[in-house]
Amino acid sequence: MRTSGLRMWFAAIMLAIIFSIALPVNAAQDVPQALKQIIGLYEGGGERFLLRENGGRVELVYDLSDNGTPFSVCAVYPLQAMTGDEYRLEAPNPLGRVSGGIRIMRDHEGFGTVCRIGTNVYHRRFFDPEKGLIYQIKPQASLEKLREIAAAASPPREQGDFLLPDLVNVVSLDSTIKVDIRYATNDNFMGIALYDRARAYLQRPAAEALVRAHTKLAGHGYGIIIHDAYRPWAVTKMFWDATPDAQKIFVADPTKGSRHNRGGAVDISLYDLATGQPVAMISDFDEFSLRAHPSYPGGTALERWRRDLLRIYMEAEGFTVYDEEWWHFDYKDWRKYPVMNSSFAELDAAGSQ
Repeated sequence: MRTSGLRMWFAAIMLAIIFSIALPVNAAQDVPQALKQIIGLYEGGGERFLLRENGGRVELVYDLSDNGTPFSVCAVYPLQAMTGDEYRLEAPNPLGRVSGGIRIMRDHEGFGTVCRIGTNVYHRRFFDPEKGLIYQIKPQASLEKLREIAAAASPPREQGDFLLPDLVNVVSLDSTIKVDIRYATNDNFMGIALYDRARAYLQRPAAEALVRAHTKLAGHGYGIIIHDAYRPWAVTKMFWDATPDAQKIFVADPTKGSRHNRGGAVDISLYDLATGQPVAMISDFDEFSLRAHPSYPGGTALERWRRDLLRIYMEAEGFTVYDEEWWHFDYKDWRKYPVMNSSFAELDAAGSQ
């Protein structure tokens, strides 16, 4: 089947997907590792689709978008498992029931790398975290130069009346909230430690709201892990100067200041209360990829369920998810606070809790 014919075939039997965050009563179940290893993005001949898991079965999600946002318009097709890594499309087409097969090829590690549909071949596009790697960019200047530029620069001058900052160390309000501040380590998209110590400060109303969401999530067996909260402005400046233009949607413009710089934004994930361990989410934190989008339709049903669960409880407490990152939440009053550049050592010394 030719590529153009496959596109027409998929379009002809398109099932409209309307994404919402209506949460099922019961969480989805985890699935075997062998199934997880074929889940991902496949591309070829100007086409792309996802293989994802839903209810223990594999589904093909075909991209029909033409607005620059992948999978904002798509169609979903359940696959019937045959033998081994062979499947059959169950959806009808204008000529009757589909008879062509689908075959997945794996590499020596067991990961799906190629998907064959009829005579068409689609290759897997891997994202670094899928192979256990930390996503990292190639900085646009040396790290020493970035530090030098940031140290010499000043935060934007702002006009207006702002609330007096009241930054609080979140774990002082609830010690069961975990902290994994990636920017205090080398395990981040820049590849260097950017914070002088691992701290999670927020403006007090935002911190209290986060604690409430954490408490409610416990009813589902999960707790919150904080990856970033208040961020000194100088670090935002380094992010911006280091990041290639094509990826700047993932970092804040220092001339305007970040919501993190105001203590009104937090980057979070979930951990399992029973084990104390982080749970698998639909992408890694700070992964600059389409998997970061809050409505990305791929992954497993359990990963999508956890992502939506987190969003529901955070939004109930006055937070809004960022359009490009499922882990980033802005508190409703972030605009009421000024951009700040205090280091964590300075905040600790000043007696912030």
